[in-house]
Amino acid sequence: MEFDLLIEGVTLIPSAFEPPMTDACVGITEGRFTHVGGALPDAVARRRLRRPGHLALPGLVNTHLHAALVMVRGTAEDMGFAPSYTRGVPQGHHLTTGEAVALARLGALEALLAGCTTVNDVYVHARHTMPELAAMGLRVHGCQRIHDVDFDAVLEGRWEHRQEIGEFHLAEAAAMIEGLHGRGLMRVQIAPHAPDTCTTPLLGRVRELAERHGLSVQTHLCQSHAELARLREREGCTPVEYLEELGLLHDRLVAAHCIHVTADDIARIGAARVHVAHIPRNNAVTGRYAPTRALVEAGARLTLCTDNRHGDLIEAMRWGLAMGRIQAGRVDEAWQPEHMLHAATEAGAAALDLGGELGAVREGWLADLVLVDLRRPHLVPHNDPLGTLVHTGMGRDVTHVIVNGEVVVEDGQATRCDAAGIMREGAAAAAAIWARAA
Repeated sequence: MEFDLLIEGVTLIPSAFEPPMTDACVGITEGRFTHVGGALPDAVARRRLRRPGHLALPGLVNTHLHAALVMVRGTAEDMGFAPSYTRGVPQGHHLTTGEAVALARLGALEALLAGCTTVNDVYVHARHTMPELAAMGLRVHGCQRIHDVDFDAVLEGRWEHRQEIGEFHLAEAAAMIEGLHGRGLMRVQIAPHAPDTCTTPLLGRVRELAERHGLSVQTHLCQSHAELARLREREGCTPVEYLEELGLLHDRLVAAHCIHVTADDIARIGAARVHVAHIPRNNAVTGRYAPTRALVEAGARLTLCTDNRHGDLIEAMRWGLAMGRIQAGRVDEAWQPEHMLHAATEAGAAALDLGGELGAVREGWLADLVLVDLRRPHLVPHNDPLGTLVHTGMGRDVTHVIVNGEVVVEDGQATRCDAAGIMREGAAAAAAIWARAA
């Protein structure tokens, strides 16, 4: 047997609900897994990675990220709400293209080093940031943030909508579909910002654009009381009822947050088989959480993401596990580490239209793989490797990241980019935008 890359001697978790394999061997050819199993001493490989003491698992899928918003790290957490609605915080629409690229690269670097092989990055200047993230080795889905509200007015408490704002963002999204979708590691997912920041005519055009190109849709949904109040005043219904009426509540919708939902909203989300992009850490630090147990029981499909300010999806698995157990008030078999790994891998892949070929280590599937060094004090002993990883692991325990069969992180270092330069440029961009905001 001949391989482009052969990983040997690892403990392998092929997928969330399969038991670990010890002394496993994973072979990769032309970007796909071509052997998953025992040792192959006579195999021929262009490159071999023998990593005993390491855990191998499917690449992590971050279904909702604003990579550039690392610019508000350590500040927005203590202001209580999303940066786009918060006065005194730098705003995305004030970023230059160069600043957006520098900050997005910084946020993406953190996610990549922490084991994210796929990110769904939605923010400003996306037509320019997406190719830069793909060049770092990430599998990148995303879109220009689409809205027609004037966010400067929102900061003053006024929801004022202007058609020219919506036209600009729709044109940017259309340009991304034409120029980037399906090229290399890049794909587009249409991204209206939220029900309160988009008018009915704009959302109708979003639906038409998505249907015309066969694309999924991503939006923020029920993330604040302000959103609920605005929709009740403007449309006389909840945001969930509004999206259902517009034909946007369906099984190709990725809905981020889903915090402030009624029992009827939960039933509607579940019946539509919506993919919920769960943000356990960032929601919790602002004192809120999504009713994930009820959503899953109703039929919603749970995925995991980090949203903004950090990119460690291993930490997100731990927070997702804990917040679900807090809701139930107990530990039970329905909410275990394997459920969080499933949300962070196969469920995330399905939400990004890559179900059945990404999110597990199976022969014929896309070769995205992460190696974690288990020889660290906080990961020893590891009688249950997955349980140990979810309860005590961190993104910084990742040593190798393989995307599409290519090693893009080796021994903790990115192979396709200058990490020191990215940090330097990202810090400079953040300093510039904060100075202007002040």
